[in-house]
Amino acid sequence: MELEDHLFRREAGRIVATLTRIFGVHNLALAEDVVQDAFCRALQVWRFRGVPDNPSAWLMATAKNRALDILRRERTWSVIAPELTRLLEGEGAAAPPVQELFGANAIKDDLLRMMFSCCHPRLPEEARVALVLHILCGFSVSEIASAFVSSHSAIEKRITRAKKVLATSTTLFDVAAAAEFSARLPAVHRALYLLFNEGYHGASAETAVRAELCREAMRLTALLLDHSLGRTPATHALAALMCFDAARLPSRVDAAGNLCSLFDQDRSQWDQKLIAEGMQLLELSATGSELTGYHLEAAIASIHAGALLAETTDWGTIVSLYDTLLTIHPSPIVALNRAIAVAQNEGPERGIEEIKLIGDRVRLAAYPFYSAALGELEFRCGRRETAREHFREALALARNPMERRFLERRVGECEWGDGGQAPYSELAVKTPPESGRQPKLPLVRQVRGPNGDTLQEVIPS
Repeated sequence: MELEDHLFRREAGRIVATLTRIFGVHNLALAEDVVQDAFCRALQVWRFRGVPDNPSAWLMATAKNRALDILRRERTWSVIAPELTRLLEGEGAAAPPVQELFGANAIKDDLLRMMFSCCHPRLPEEARVALVLHILCGFSVSEIASAFVSSHSAIEKRITRAKKVLATSTTLFDVAAAAEFSARLPAVHRALYLLFNEGYHGASAETAVRAELCREAMRLTALLLDHSLGRTPATHALAALMCFDAARLPSRVDAAGNLCSLFDQDRSQWDQKLIAEGMQLLELSATGSELTGYHLEAAIASIHAGALLAETTDWGTIVSLYDTLLTIHPSPIVALNRAIAVAQNEGPERGIEEIKLIGDRVRLAAYPFYSAALGELEFRCGRRETAREHFREALALARNPMERRFLERRVGECEWGDGGQAPYSELAVKTPPESGRQPKLPLVRQVRGPNGDTLQEVIPS
Protein backbone atom coordinates (compact mmCIF):
# COMPACT_ATOMS: atom_id res chain seq x y z
CA MET A 1 0.00 0.00 0.00
CA GLU A 2 2.84 2.39 0.83
CA LEU A 3 4.33 1.86 -2.66
CA GLU A 4 1.00 2.52 -4.36
CA ASP A 5 0.40 5.66 -2.30
CA HIS A 6 3.87 6.97 -3.09
CA LEU A 7 3.46 6.24 -6.80
CA PHE A 8 0.07 7.93 -6.91
CA ARG A 9 1.42 11.08 -5.27
CA ARG A 10 4.42 11.17 -7.58
CA GLU A 11 2.94 10.01 -10.86
CA ALA A 12 -0.71 11.08 -10.99
CA GLY A 13 0.03 14.73 -11.69
CA ARG A 14 2.71 13.92 -14.25
CA ILE A 15 0.43 11.60 -16.23
CA VAL A 16 -2.58 13.92 -16.08
CA ALA A 17 -0.45 16.86 -17.23
CA THR A 18 1.06 14.96 -20.14
CA LEU A 19 -2.25 13.50 -21.34
CA THR A 20 -3.89 16.92 -21.04
CA ARG A 21 -1.16 18.48 -23.15
CA ILE A 22 -1.60 15.78 -25.81
CA PHE A 23 -5.38 15.48 -25.87
CA GLY A 24 -6.26 19.08 -24.98
CA VAL A 25 -7.42 20.85 -21.82
CA HIS A 26 -11.05 20.16 -22.74
CA ASN A 27 -10.21 16.48 -22.14
CA LEU A 28 -8.91 17.06 -18.59
CA ALA A 29 -11.70 14.93 -17.10
CA LEU A 30 -10.76 12.12 -19.48
CA ALA A 31 -7.12 12.36 -18.39
CA GLU A 32 -8.07 12.18 -14.71
CA ASP A 33 -10.41 9.24 -15.28
CA VAL A 34 -7.89 7.17 -17.20
CA VAL A 35 -5.22 7.84 -14.58
CA GLN A 36 -7.58 6.49 -11.92
CA ASP A 37 -8.27 3.49 -14.16
CA ALA A 38 -4.56 2.93 -14.64
CA PHE A 39 -3.92 2.86 -10.89
CA CYS A 40 -6.84 0.50 -10.31
CA ARG A 41 -5.45 -1.73 -13.07
CA ALA A 42 -2.00 -1.59 -11.46
CA LEU A 43 -3.38 -2.75 -8.10
CA GLN A 44 -4.96 -5.76 -9.81
CA VAL A 45 -2.10 -6.72 -12.11
CA TRP A 46 0.84 -6.06 -9.81
CA ARG A 47 -0.68 -8.14 -7.05
CA PHE A 48 -0.17 -11.25 -9.19
CA ARG A 49 2.68 -10.30 -11.54
CA GLY A 50 4.71 -8.10 -9.23
CA VAL A 51 5.68 -4.48 -9.67
CA PRO A 52 7.30 -3.87 -13.11
CA ASP A 53 10.87 -2.66 -13.42
CA ASN A 54 9.64 0.75 -14.55
CA PRO A 55 6.24 1.33 -12.86
CA SER A 56 6.11 4.96 -14.02
CA ALA A 57 6.36 3.96 -17.69
CA TRP A 58 3.81 1.16 -17.15
CA LEU A 59 1.30 3.59 -15.65
CA MET A 60 1.86 6.18 -18.39
CA ALA A 61 1.42 3.61 -21.17
CA THR A 62 -1.68 2.12 -19.56
CA ALA A 63 -3.30 5.53 -19.12
CA LYS A 64 -2.41 6.63 -22.66
CA ASN A 65 -3.82 3.46 -24.25
CA ARG A 66 -6.98 3.71 -22.16
CA ALA A 67 -7.49 7.32 -23.30
CA LEU A 68 -7.06 6.33 -26.94
CA ASP A 69 -9.59 3.50 -26.57
CA ILE A 70 -12.19 5.84 -25.06
CA LEU A 71 -11.70 8.48 -27.73
CA ARG A 72 -12.11 5.91 -30.49
CA ARG A 73 -15.17 4.34 -28.87
CA GLU A 74 -16.88 7.68 -28.33
CA ARG A 75 -16.09 8.73 -31.90
CA THR A 76 -14.29 11.86 -30.71
CA TRP A 77 -11.08 11.05 -32.50
CA SER A 78 -11.79 13.78 -35.03
CA VAL A 79 -11.08 16.44 -32.39
CA ILE A 80 -7.49 15.24 -32.20
CA ALA A 81 -5.18 16.71 -34.83
CA PRO A 82 -4.32 14.35 -37.71
CA GLU A 83 -0.62 14.88 -36.98
CA LEU A 84 -1.14 13.58 -33.45
CA THR A 85 -2.99 10.55 -34.81
CA ARG A 86 0.01 9.68 -36.94
CA LEU A 87 2.38 10.21 -34.05
CA LEU A 88 0.48 7.98 -31.67
CA GLU A 89 -0.46 5.23 -34.10
CA GLY A 90 2.30 5.37 -36.68
CA GLU A 91 5.45 3.28 -36.90
CA GLY A 92 9.00 3.73 -38.09
CA ALA A 93 9.67 7.42 -38.64
CA ALA A 94 7.04 8.33 -36.06
CA ALA A 95 8.94 6.65 -33.21
CA PRO A 96 11.26 9.56 -32.30
CA PRO A 97 8.40 12.10 -32.07
CA VAL A 98 6.47 9.67 -29.83
CA GLN A 99 9.48 9.42 -27.55
CA GLU A 100 9.60 13.19 -27.41
CA LEU A 101 5.91 13.35 -26.44
CA PHE A 102 6.53 11.12 -23.43
CA GLY A 103 10.17 11.97 -22.72
CA ALA A 104 11.45 13.14 -19.32
CA ASN A 105 11.96 16.72 -20.47
CA ALA A 106 8.48 16.93 -22.00
CA ILE A 107 6.85 15.55 -18.86
CA LYS A 108 8.83 17.98 -16.69
CA ASP A 109 7.62 20.87 -18.85
CA ASP A 110 4.06 19.53 -18.71
CA LEU A 111 4.07 19.68 -14.90
CA LEU A 112 5.14 23.31 -14.93
CA ARG A 113 2.57 24.20 -17.59
CA MET A 114 -0.18 22.45 -15.65
CA MET A 115 0.80 24.26 -12.43
CA PHE A 116 0.35 27.60 -14.14
CA SER A 117 -2.77 26.50 -16.02
CA CYS A 118 -4.41 25.75 -12.68
CA CYS A 119 -3.73 29.36 -11.65
CA HIS A 120 -6.09 30.83 -14.25
CA PRO A 121 -6.72 34.58 -13.64
CA ARG A 122 -10.49 34.05 -13.73
CA LEU A 123 -10.27 31.78 -10.70
CA PRO A 124 -10.22 32.95 -7.08
CA GLU A 125 -6.89 32.26 -5.42
CA GLU A 126 -8.36 29.56 -3.17
CA ALA A 127 -9.65 27.71 -6.22
CA ARG A 128 -6.26 27.91 -7.93
CA VAL A 129 -4.52 26.40 -4.94
CA ALA A 130 -7.15 23.67 -4.64
CA LEU A 131 -6.70 22.74 -8.31
CA VAL A 132 -2.93 22.43 -7.99
CA LEU A 133 -3.27 20.27 -4.90
CA HIS A 134 -5.96 18.11 -6.50
CA ILE A 135 -4.65 17.66 -10.05
CA LEU A 136 -0.87 17.81 -9.63
CA CYS A 137 -0.36 16.54 -6.11
CA GLY A 138 -3.03 13.88 -5.81
CA PHE A 139 -4.86 15.45 -2.86
CA SER A 140 -8.34 14.12 -2.21
CA VAL A 141 -11.19 16.56 -1.68
CA SER A 142 -11.21 15.66 2.02
CA GLU A 143 -7.51 16.41 2.39
CA ILE A 144 -7.89 19.78 0.69
CA ALA A 145 -10.87 20.56 2.92
CA SER A 146 -8.68 19.85 5.95
CA ALA A 147 -5.87 22.03 4.61
CA PHE A 148 -8.29 24.93 4.06
CA VAL A 149 -10.29 24.19 7.23
CA SER A 150 -13.38 23.97 5.04
CA SER A 151 -16.18 21.49 4.40
CA HIS A 152 -15.95 18.62 1.93
CA SER A 153 -18.93 19.88 -0.10
CA ALA A 154 -17.56 23.42 -0.32
CA ILE A 155 -14.19 22.24 -1.66
CA GLU A 156 -15.86 19.80 -4.06
CA LYS A 157 -17.95 22.62 -5.53
CA ARG A 158 -14.92 24.89 -5.71
CA ILE A 159 -12.89 22.31 -7.64
CA THR A 160 -15.78 21.50 -10.00
CA ARG A 161 -16.28 25.17 -10.86
CA ALA A 162 -12.54 25.68 -11.30
CA LYS A 163 -12.27 22.77 -13.70
CA LYS A 164 -15.04 24.24 -15.85
CA VAL A 165 -13.05 27.47 -16.14
CA LEU A 166 -9.87 25.54 -16.90
CA ALA A 167 -11.65 23.58 -19.62
CA THR A 168 -12.35 26.80 -21.54
CA SER A 169 -8.67 26.95 -22.49
CA THR A 170 -7.60 25.12 -25.62
CA THR A 171 -4.03 24.37 -24.51
CA LEU A 172 -1.94 24.33 -21.36
CA PHE A 173 -0.34 27.58 -20.20
CA ASP A 174 2.67 28.81 -22.14
CA VAL A 175 5.47 29.07 -19.56
CA ALA A 176 7.51 31.20 -21.98
CA ALA A 177 5.08 34.13 -21.65
CA ALA A 178 6.94 36.29 -19.12
CA ALA A 179 4.16 38.69 -18.07
CA GLU A 180 1.56 35.96 -17.58
CA PHE A 181 4.12 33.77 -15.80
CA SER A 182 4.91 36.48 -13.24
CA ALA A 183 1.22 37.24 -12.67
CA ARG A 184 0.43 33.64 -11.81
CA LEU A 185 3.61 32.83 -9.85
CA PRO A 186 2.35 33.96 -6.38
CA ALA A 187 -0.60 31.54 -6.54
CA VAL A 188 1.77 28.72 -7.48
CA HIS A 189 3.97 29.63 -4.50
CA ARG A 190 0.98 29.48 -2.15
CA ALA A 191 -0.08 26.06 -3.44
CA LEU A 192 3.38 24.60 -2.93
CA TYR A 193 3.61 26.18 0.51
CA LEU A 194 0.30 24.59 1.53
CA LEU A 195 1.36 21.24 0.11
CA PHE A 196 4.58 21.23 2.13
CA ASN A 197 2.82 22.27 5.32
CA GLU A 198 0.14 19.62 4.90
CA GLY A 199 2.97 17.09 4.92
CA TYR A 200 5.01 18.75 7.66
CA HIS A 201 2.14 19.08 10.10
CA GLY A 202 -1.23 18.87 8.46
CA ALA A 203 -4.74 18.03 9.48
CA SER A 204 -4.76 14.45 8.24
CA ALA A 205 -6.96 12.11 10.26
CA GLU A 206 -4.26 9.43 10.08
CA THR A 207 -0.94 11.08 10.83
CA ALA A 208 0.48 14.50 11.57
CA VAL A 209 3.64 14.06 9.50
CA ARG A 210 3.72 12.88 5.87
CA ALA A 211 7.24 13.27 4.53
CA GLU A 212 6.24 12.23 1.00
CA LEU A 213 4.09 15.35 0.64
CA CYS A 214 7.02 17.50 1.74
CA ARG A 215 9.18 15.83 -0.90
CA GLU A 216 6.53 16.46 -3.56
CA ALA A 217 6.39 20.15 -2.66
CA MET A 218 10.17 20.39 -2.82
CA ARG A 219 10.21 18.59 -6.17
CA LEU A 220 7.65 20.98 -7.69
CA THR A 221 9.48 23.99 -6.23
CA ALA A 222 12.67 22.70 -7.85
CA LEU A 223 10.82 22.81 -11.19
CA LEU A 224 10.28 26.54 -10.65
CA LEU A 225 13.94 27.07 -9.80
CA ASP A 226 14.93 25.25 -13.00
CA HIS A 227 12.95 27.75 -15.08
CA SER A 228 14.51 31.14 -15.76
CA LEU A 229 11.26 33.00 -15.04
CA GLY A 230 10.58 31.03 -11.88
CA ARG A 231 14.01 31.65 -10.36
CA THR A 232 12.87 34.65 -8.30
CA PRO A 233 13.82 35.80 -4.77
CA ALA A 234 10.45 34.59 -3.48
CA THR A 235 10.98 31.13 -5.01
CA HIS A 236 14.45 30.94 -3.46
CA ALA A 237 13.01 31.96 -0.09
CA LEU A 238 10.24 29.37 -0.32
CA ALA A 239 12.76 26.67 -1.25
CA ALA A 240 14.99 27.75 1.65
CA LEU A 241 12.08 27.49 4.09
CA MET A 242 11.29 23.98 2.86
CA CYS A 243 14.93 22.91 3.25
CA PHE A 244 15.14 24.17 6.83
CA ASP A 245 11.88 22.50 7.83
CA ALA A 246 12.61 19.27 5.94
CA ALA A 247 15.98 19.06 7.71
CA ARG A 248 14.09 18.63 10.99
CA LEU A 249 11.72 15.92 9.75
CA PRO A 250 13.83 12.99 11.06
CA SER A 251 13.44 14.29 14.63
CA ARG A 252 9.79 15.37 14.53
CA VAL A 253 8.61 11.86 15.42
CA ASP A 254 10.35 9.60 17.94
CA ALA A 255 10.96 5.86 17.66
CA ALA A 256 7.54 5.13 19.16
CA GLY A 257 5.78 7.29 16.58
CA ASN A 258 5.09 10.21 18.92
CA LEU A 259 5.33 13.87 17.98
CA CYS A 260 8.32 15.71 19.42
CA SER A 261 8.22 19.42 20.15
CA LEU A 262 11.06 21.63 18.99
CA PHE A 263 12.54 21.51 22.50
CA ASP A 264 12.52 17.72 22.70
CA GLN A 265 14.00 17.03 19.26
CA ASP A 266 17.38 15.35 18.89
CA ARG A 267 19.23 18.00 16.92
CA SER A 268 21.96 15.56 15.95
CA GLN A 269 19.37 14.01 13.62
CA TRP A 270 18.82 17.24 11.72
CA ASP A 271 19.97 16.98 8.11
CA GLN A 272 22.97 19.30 7.91
CA LYS A 273 23.15 19.01 4.13
CA LEU A 274 19.61 20.37 3.80
CA ILE A 275 20.39 23.13 6.30
CA ALA A 276 23.44 24.16 4.26
CA GLU A 277 21.33 24.13 1.09
CA GLY A 278 18.74 26.24 2.85
CA MET A 279 21.38 28.80 3.84
CA GLN A 280 22.55 29.06 0.22
CA LEU A 281 18.99 29.51 -1.01
CA LEU A 282 18.30 32.12 1.65
CA GLU A 283 21.33 34.10 0.51
CA LEU A 284 20.07 33.91 -3.08
CA SER A 285 16.66 35.14 -1.92
CA ALA A 286 18.16 38.31 -0.42
CA THR A 287 18.41 40.07 -3.78
CA GLY A 288 16.16 42.64 -5.38
CA SER A 289 13.60 44.81 -3.59
CA GLU A 290 10.93 42.22 -2.78
CA LEU A 291 10.32 41.04 0.77
CA THR A 292 7.74 38.29 1.19
CA GLY A 293 6.42 36.20 4.03
CA TYR A 294 8.56 33.36 2.72
CA HIS A 295 11.69 35.45 3.34
CA LEU A 296 10.66 36.09 6.93
CA GLU A 297 9.60 32.53 7.69
CA ALA A 298 12.82 31.23 6.14
CA ALA A 299 14.84 33.67 8.26
CA ILE A 300 13.05 32.43 11.39
CA ALA A 301 13.66 28.83 10.39
CA SER A 302 17.35 29.58 9.75
CA ILE A 303 17.76 30.84 13.32
CA HIS A 304 16.31 27.59 14.64
CA ALA A 305 18.47 25.55 12.29
CA GLY A 306 21.59 27.41 13.38
CA ALA A 307 20.98 27.09 17.12
CA LEU A 308 23.08 24.30 18.62
CA LEU A 309 20.69 24.07 21.59
CA ALA A 310 17.10 25.19 22.07
CA GLU A 311 18.29 27.33 24.97
CA THR A 312 20.69 29.30 22.76
CA THR A 313 18.02 30.27 20.20
CA ASP A 314 17.90 34.02 19.56
CA TRP A 315 14.25 34.53 20.50
CA GLY A 316 14.55 38.30 20.41
CA THR A 317 15.38 38.27 16.70
CA ILE A 318 12.60 35.74 16.08
CA VAL A 319 10.06 38.04 17.76
CA SER A 320 11.31 40.93 15.61
CA LEU A 321 10.91 38.88 12.45
CA TYR A 322 7.38 37.90 13.49
CA ASP A 323 6.60 41.59 14.03
CA THR A 324 7.52 42.26 10.42
CA LEU A 325 5.65 39.19 9.21
CA LEU A 326 2.49 40.45 10.92
CA THR A 327 2.75 43.77 9.08
CA ILE A 328 2.70 42.13 5.65
CA HIS A 329 0.58 39.11 6.52
CA PRO A 330 -1.64 39.63 9.58
CA SER A 331 -2.95 36.28 10.78
CA PRO A 332 -4.08 34.90 14.15
CA ILE A 333 -1.79 31.88 13.74
CA VAL A 334 1.22 34.10 13.00
CA ALA A 335 0.25 36.14 16.06
CA LEU A 336 0.04 32.96 18.14
CA ASN A 337 3.50 31.88 17.06
CA ARG A 338 4.81 35.34 17.87
CA ALA A 339 3.22 35.21 21.33
CA ILE A 340 4.93 31.90 22.06
CA ALA A 341 8.24 33.35 20.90
CA VAL A 342 7.65 36.28 23.27
CA ALA A 343 7.06 33.75 26.07
CA GLN A 344 10.40 32.13 25.31
CA ASN A 345 12.10 35.51 25.32
CA GLU A 346 10.33 37.27 28.22
CA GLY A 347 8.60 34.55 30.23
CA PRO A 348 5.27 32.66 30.16
CA GLU A 349 3.19 35.42 31.74
CA ARG A 350 4.13 37.79 28.90
CA GLY A 351 3.27 35.08 26.41
CA ILE A 352 -0.20 34.66 27.89
CA GLU A 353 -0.72 38.42 27.73
CA GLU A 354 0.20 38.45 24.05
CA ILE A 355 -2.13 35.54 23.28
CA LYS A 356 -5.02 37.41 24.91
CA LEU A 357 -4.28 40.40 22.67
CA ILE A 358 -4.62 38.39 19.44
CA GLY A 359 -7.37 39.81 17.25
CA ASP A 360 -9.92 37.50 15.62
CA ARG A 361 -9.13 34.70 18.07
CA VAL A 362 -12.42 33.08 17.10
CA ARG A 363 -10.62 31.74 14.02
CA LEU A 364 -8.42 29.69 16.37
CA ALA A 365 -11.38 28.07 18.15
CA ALA A 366 -11.04 24.76 16.26
CA TYR A 367 -7.24 24.78 16.25
CA PRO A 368 -5.91 22.37 18.92
CA PHE A 369 -2.56 24.05 19.46
CA TYR A 370 -4.14 27.35 20.45
CA SER A 371 -5.45 25.74 23.63
CA ALA A 372 -2.26 23.67 23.87
CA ALA A 373 -0.12 26.82 23.82
CA LEU A 374 -2.17 28.31 26.65
CA GLY A 375 -1.83 25.03 28.53
CA GLU A 376 1.95 25.00 28.18
CA LEU A 377 2.32 28.58 29.38
CA GLU A 378 -0.10 28.13 32.30
CA PHE A 379 1.82 25.01 33.32
CA ARG A 380 5.08 26.94 33.30
CA CYS A 381 3.42 29.55 35.53
CA GLY A 382 2.62 26.78 38.01
CA ARG A 383 -1.15 26.79 37.39
CA ARG A 384 -1.56 23.08 36.70
CA GLU A 385 -5.34 22.85 37.02
CA THR A 386 -5.82 25.65 34.50
CA ALA A 387 -3.21 24.10 32.23
CA ARG A 388 -4.93 20.72 32.38
CA GLU A 389 -8.24 22.23 31.30
CA HIS A 390 -6.58 23.88 28.31
CA PHE A 391 -4.91 20.61 27.34
CA ARG A 392 -8.23 18.78 27.60
CA GLU A 393 -9.79 21.37 25.30
CA ALA A 394 -6.96 20.82 22.84
CA LEU A 395 -7.31 17.05 23.14
CA ALA A 396 -10.99 17.27 22.15
CA LEU A 397 -9.86 19.02 18.94
CA ALA A 398 -6.97 16.67 18.09
CA ARG A 399 -7.03 15.69 14.42
CA ASN A 400 -5.07 12.45 14.40
CA PRO A 401 -3.55 9.82 16.74
CA MET A 402 -0.19 11.61 16.87
CA GLU A 403 -1.76 14.81 18.16
CA ARG A 404 -3.94 12.90 20.62
CA ARG A 405 -0.97 11.06 22.13
CA PHE A 406 1.02 14.28 22.34
CA LEU A 407 -1.80 16.08 24.17
CA GLU A 408 -2.63 13.10 26.39
CA ARG A 409 0.97 13.20 27.63
CA ARG A 410 0.56 16.89 28.40
CA VAL A 411 -2.62 16.21 30.40
CA GLY A 412 -0.76 13.52 32.31
CA GLU A 413 2.16 15.83 33.01
CA CYS A 414 -0.22 18.32 34.62
CA GLU A 415 -1.51 15.56 36.90
CA TRP A 416 1.87 13.96 37.64
CA GLY A 417 3.99 17.10 37.77
CA ASP A 418 6.42 16.39 34.90
CA GLY A 419 7.96 19.44 33.27
CA GLY A 420 7.08 20.67 29.81
CA GLN A 421 8.03 23.27 27.26
CA ALA A 422 5.93 25.37 24.93
CA PRO A 423 5.46 23.60 21.57
CA TYR A 424 6.23 26.79 19.60
CA SER A 425 5.47 26.86 15.88
CA GLU A 426 6.86 23.36 15.27
CA LEU A 427 3.36 22.20 16.20
CA ALA A 428 1.53 24.98 14.42
CA VAL A 429 0.04 24.92 10.95
CA LYS A 430 1.47 27.89 9.11
CA THR A 431 -0.67 30.30 7.17
CA PRO A 432 0.37 30.94 3.57
CA PRO A 433 2.12 34.32 3.43
CA GLU A 434 1.25 36.81 0.75
CA SER A 435 3.83 38.55 -1.36
CA GLY A 436 4.28 42.26 -0.87
CA ARG A 437 6.83 44.86 -1.84
CA GLN A 438 8.10 46.26 1.43
CA PRO A 439 11.28 48.03 2.54
CA LYS A 440 13.92 45.34 2.60
CA LEU A 441 15.00 44.16 6.05
CA PRO A 442 18.25 42.35 6.78
CA LEU A 443 18.01 38.58 7.06
CA VAL A 444 20.11 36.89 9.69
CA ARG A 445 21.62 33.53 10.40
CA GLN A 446 23.51 32.03 13.29
CA VAL A 447 27.18 31.10 12.83
CA ARG A 448 29.91 29.81 15.09
CA GLY A 449 32.46 32.41 16.13
CA PRO A 450 36.23 31.81 16.42
CA ASN A 451 35.82 30.84 20.08
CA GLY A 452 32.89 28.54 19.44
CA ASP A 453 30.34 31.18 20.42
CA THR A 454 27.00 31.42 18.60
CA LEU A 455 26.85 34.74 16.72
CA GLN A 456 24.29 36.54 14.55
CA GLU A 457 25.40 37.37 11.03
CA VAL A 458 23.51 39.55 8.57
CA ILE A 459 23.09 37.87 5.21
CA PRO A 460 24.35 40.27 2.52
CA SER A 461 21.90 41.55 -0.10
